[in-house]
Amino acid sequence: MEERLQGNPVSEGIAYAKSYIYIPGTLTKAPEFFPKGQEEEKYREFRESCEKADSELVTLYNGMCKEDPDKAKIFSAHRELLQDEEILDEIREAICAESMNPDSAVSKVYTEFAELLAGVEDPLIAERAADLRDVRDRLLRILSGKETSKLSSFSEDVILVAHDLLPSDTATMDRKHIKGILTEVGGVNSHSAILARSYGIPAILGVPNVTEKIPTDTMLAMDGLTGEIFVTPGEECIRDIREKQTSFFRKKEAEKNFLNKPAIMKDGTEIKIGINIGSQEFDVPTDRYDFIGLFRTEFLYMEGKELPGEETQFEAYRQVVQKAKGHPITLRTLDIGGDKTLPYMELPKEDNPFLGKRAIRLCFAEKELFLTQLRAALRASAYGPLQIMFPMVGSLEDIRKAKEYLNLAKEQLKERKQQFDEQIRIGIMIEIPAIALIADLAAEEVDFASIGSNDLTQYLSAADRMNPEVAAYYKSDSTAMLRLLGFVFREFSKREKEISVCGEMAGNPETAQLLVGLGARKLSMSSGNIAGVKAKLAECTLQELTALAEKKL
Repeated sequence: MEERLQGNPVSEGIAYAKSYIYIPGTLTKAPEFFPKGQEEEKYREFRESCEKADSELVTLYNGMCKEDPDKAKIFSAHRELLQDEEILDEIREAICAESMNPDSAVSKVYTEFAELLAGVEDPLIAERAADLRDVRDRLLRILSGKETSKLSSFSEDVILVAHDLLPSDTATMDRKHIKGILTEVGGVNSHSAILARSYGIPAILGVPNVTEKIPTDTMLAMDGLTGEIFVTPGEECIRDIREKQTSFFRKKEAEKNFLNKPAIMKDGTEIKIGINIGSQEFDVPTDRYDFIGLFRTEFLYMEGKELPGEETQFEAYRQVVQKAKGHPITLRTLDIGGDKTLPYMELPKEDNPFLGKRAIRLCFAEKELFLTQLRAALRASAYGPLQIMFPMVGSLEDIRKAKEYLNLAKEQLKERKQQFDEQIRIGIMIEIPAIALIADLAAEEVDFASIGSNDLTQYLSAADRMNPEVAAYYKSDSTAMLRLLGFVFREFSKREKEISVCGEMAGNPETAQLLVGLGARKLSMSSGNIAGVKAKLAECTLQELTALAEKKL
């Protein structure tokens, strides 16, 4: 008999397949305590497990960087939790002072910290408890000598049903055969939801007692657009789901026809499409994009155990220039802070790190770190069209100070007689309202700018975009946001300075239309969004989109 369940849709798509109930196995436990005198050996065993776990996380991070750099920071966060001094101190105390076996110490300490977070009222913080459990389970698996996830290989299509999925479960799952995901817990901003969207797997979370209501090998139909789940669906339901699935796939296939073509609107207007990348390992055919609108450089700092040297950075940047085959590249200088930290670099603990010492502010405070990156970027500019962009600029003084550092880096290279593009173009990220409101003055100081719509929306609306409790306040298409964007586009266009958008608004087909209507002619996005945006823009004329935007103002 058909039964209908409801949950929160977090990743679009339609799926019809058998259920697979995932219940993580229990690892074999060693005795809780060991005889006195083995403290050094047991602590060394723990440290070796940490090193192996860190190596696994670096591999996951690098692999995710190739697909979606934004999502890679999940594993950077796990590395931070793996190296958290407070946690490590407690584990060392448990092993060396209490003679507790490493697996017992790891389980005890990480579980206590996870339970502490899970009890916090802020749902964003509470969801991070899953990350602590993920790191804990990774260490326990390594200590027990077990292999990785059982979700990595299936022989038939399934819809995965679980109480919860850890981020590394999602990252290593069999994407060919797992057609959908249902869980009892988790929200739209949980790391597993973020990864499901990245992989294009339909997901519905927050389905009460779903592991108890659905046995393994039960036929399921799920709609990742509405959050509906049908258990043992009847013939009519199956027919409806199949039709929806066919329509969804047909739409996605039709969009693929636009992948290797320029983004041309109905009236012939061309919009330049760029990609956002997070490492030199990106693999996107050059005929799909016109430029690299955002080259995030944090990967070089996150994948190692110390600050990358000038030569390491130079080689990575040069590789990107050569792979782009003549396409212009916008290199963003280091944007650490906020939700991105470095395990080996002690950053101040701040009540609100998004409003603290991050990005260009951190670079100003760490002069040698900044100059090293600038020299490496300048040297790479000798190999192709590379331009430099400064993030989190909040004033004209910030722009001028950044240019002073750049000029100093140029002088240092001249003294070494090393080549670089003497006319290298300089730009800024517009993500702080203070700089957006003086776009007319900022445009006089730079060659170009890129609007970081994610942070700009967050700062303008005073709403954390990762906090579901204030999600209703985070609106990138609010009248205030659209008016501010229109002002920025106009002021840069008046001065014939390039202006692009590289946040989520650019990669969403609907908001991309709004941006074009407001005056955007360059949009940069994750490569997976190119087809949908090009297809949507091809449906309209510039006049229609201008009218659409004006209605919103």
